Amino acid sequence: MSEETITVADVSDGPGGESDLAAGTPISLPVVELLTGRGFITGKSGSGKSNTASVVIENLLSNNFPVFIVDSDGEYYGLKEEFEILHAGADEECDIQVSEEHAGKLASLALEQNVPIILDVSGYLDEDEASNIIKETARQLFAKEKKLKKPFLMLIEECHEYIPEGAGMDQTGKTLIKIGKRGRKHGLGIVGISQRPADVKKDFITQCDWLCWHRLTWDNDTKVVSRILGSEYGDAIEDMGDGEAFLITDWTESIRRVQFHRKQTFDAGATPGLEDFERPDLKSVSGDLVSELQNITDEQERRESELADLRQELDKKQQRIQQLERELEEAKDMSDMADKFAQALLQKSEASYRGGSGRHPSRDAAAVGADADADAVANGAAGGPGAAGAPRQVTDDQSELHDYEERAAANGDAATAASAATNGDGNAAGGESASTPAESADGPDDAADDAVAVAAAAATGGVSGAGATGGDTAGQRGDGAAATAGSNAGGSSAVPETDGVDVSGPRSDGFDQESELASFTDGAELRHRDAVVEGFVRAVESMEDVTQNMLAHYRRAGRATPTEAHLAAGGSGDRRYAYSRNKTLRRAGVVEHRSCGEYGYALPSLVRLVYGDNADEQELVEVVAEIEARAGLAEQ
Repeated sequence: MSEETITVADVSDGPGGESDLAAGTPISLPVVELLTGRGFITGKSGSGKSNTASVVIENLLSNNFPVFIVDSDGEYYGLKEEFEILHAGADEECDIQVSEEHAGKLASLALEQNVPIILDVSGYLDEDEASNIIKETARQLFAKEKKLKKPFLMLIEECHEYIPEGAGMDQTGKTLIKIGKRGRKHGLGIVGISQRPADVKKDFITQCDWLCWHRLTWDNDTKVVSRILGSEYGDAIEDMGDGEAFLITDWTESIRRVQFHRKQTFDAGATPGLEDFERPDLKSVSGDLVSELQNITDEQERRESELADLRQELDKKQQRIQQLERELEEAKDMSDMADKFAQALLQKSEASYRGGSGRHPSRDAAAVGADADADAVANGAAGGPGAAGAPRQVTDDQSELHDYEERAAANGDAATAASAATNGDGNAAGGESASTPAESADGPDDAADDAVAVAAAAATGGVSGAGATGGDTAGQRGDGAAATAGSNAGGSSAVPETDGVDVSGPRSDGFDQESELASFTDGAELRHRDAVVEGFVRAVESMEDVTQNMLAHYRRAGRATPTEAHLAAGGSGDRRYAYSRNKTLRRAGVVEHRSCGEYGYALPSLVRLVYGDNADEQELVEVVAEIEARAGLAEQ
């Protein structure tokens, strides 16, 4: 094969050619150099470059050397007039429609079964799809040739689209450049064809073993010719006739002006004329070859159909999930709104000034501390773990706080429990005076603790509770009211003023008339701005000062732990009291748990629940701002 040649042109007598051969002398090219080398054919449209490529291919096919043609304009299917060649692409006129998944099989047919192939990419509407199938097929050819090492030619039309000069070369171009640089030693040759040499990467052109320069007229293109061949060739190339070219090859080391032969097969790339266009009869390839590729197509279509069905089913399930989530969210919103307002407002209706028991979320928690101290006094009297001087064990866990609340409710008045823990004659059950350190008082929770200490002191002879801080004991207040109260038969104790808050009696919870409470809970009235603002303002104002200050801190910080909010509000920072007050805010719905022990400001969300869908976002913002301003939250 190394001595085989094909004749493709004759020497021309025009200017610019070397005179070593007479005009009309046949020009032959060595087959092995064509199959394994790197070639470049260029010329403006109509100059004959595609004809030259077809003449080379026709001669190779006539000698049973298969080729792989990447056809960008659908010009090469005319080869089927004489040769059995597989025409693959995207059009229905092709023998088989192929995609990137067919690349491996196409490479196998070309190299292992010697099937000539035209990959017609002119029918792909998506340029990326066309580029991907070229890239993958070239990669498969290169990989297989590393093992086979069989002389084989790959021809690329419009190569400037894939290996452009300058930036913009993608993976397809990089693969073709790789074949140009390394394909020869594996037996894989490549020929690039372009009508714009100035747009083709010069690294590719300068590495070519043979080049054909047809007529060029654009200044940038003739400059490329002058730079590579010489200025005399750059001037002469503008006057080339159709089919004429300067042929330069490494094996002859000469530049000849030649006239290429006309192609023998149907010229599908010829410019249409006025005469009738008739497509000749074309040869078909073996049905077995097409069936192998068709199996890949069928399998691909089956997978795509299954994927489409699965996507459709998934979309339906996702839509159903979204619908259920919306329904669940709406149900939660309605449930939360009903629960929060039922708890907050109905608890207010039981305030003592209405004749109720005086329950209040922030005061309920006070019983926790009171009950705990009452247990401590009782245990101390019995010599148990709550005896004087023993550290009080208080859990921070919210579930245990809940247990304390239930115990406090079951035991009744904490001061009475503390009094009952003594012998009634001023001595503890164990014969020793009981003393419990008073906690730093910052509200009704601490007042309840101090009440226990005062009651215990009164029962043991009027001695004030040891270690009292943050507030005055009954004896220190100067009016003797607490000491007198401590000796009453009812066992009640006076409550000191702490943190500047008067906790000696019940406090209004924000609703002064039963009609107002009924109006605020009415479904229609809840949607009226004035009623909503007034109700929220009075609900916030009914809270203790420290609790209000905690709410204001949540508003400023966005989210915080109850202890952080308690300290910022002027409290002691004791977790028990912090969580007790935080529970008041949480039950009212103005704060909500976020994560990692932190709570967030939720007043705007609560207002939005009240309004439902009856107000736009701007109106909700204005209502929240008005509530915060009137309740003093914006000033703190």
